[in-house]
Amino acid sequence: MANTSQPVRRTALLASAVALLGLVGACGSESSTSSAPQPTKVPRTTSADTGAATRAPTVPAVTTAPGDTAGSASASARTDGRCHTSELRAAVGRVDPGAGQRNFPVVLTNTSDRTCTLYGYPGAAFVDASGKQLGPDPERAPASLETLRLAPGKSAWAGLSFSSPQISGARTATPAALLVTPPDEHDPLKVAWTAGEVPVGGGESSVSVTALAAGTGP
Repeated sequence: MANTSQPVRRTALLASAVALLGLVGACGSESSTSSAPQPTKVPRTTSADTGAATRAPTVPAVTTAPGDTAGSASASARTDGRCHTSELRAAVGRVDPGAGQRNFPVVLTNTSDRTCTLYGYPGAAFVDASGKQLGPDPERAPASLETLRLAPGKSAWAGLSFSSPQISGARTATPAALLVTPPDEHDPLKVAWTAGEVPVGGGESSVSVTALAAGTGP
């Protein structure tokens, strides 16, 4: 009888070897996969994120206008604290003649319940009954300007002067009113004019106005 155990044993040994090699290969594959360095994941960055990382936000600079400070007389005189037309009353004082001149104090009085300021020259214009201006605007006499603080009921004045028409020979007209505009305001105050004719053209017809000063006149 033939001995068949030898082939069977060889077959079993071969199968065992194949199985062992498969196990070793599997272990090697798993080990190499787990030990291999993994690529570093870089988070995706949006354009907004990039802008935030590379550009600082632009902040507008805050500046102060030259001279516009709390301690500036011109700033306080011509902004919040100034006297407005609605807070004032205008009047024309008695004529003060002298050396061929006719001089009138134009008075502004604070009728409000607060202290306000005036700075500079008032506007002045003679008008007829229809409101038409007679003659050119008065010239401003040279002066050193100052800020005037007017408490309620207090006044400031400016001098309105012109050569007497009888002496100068200028062309004249008789105004119905004098329009007086406070400094830095647009709306005038209307004062009836009762002092007769004024020069409106020709030689020696100029009218002048002085800067405002404290009080009601000389």
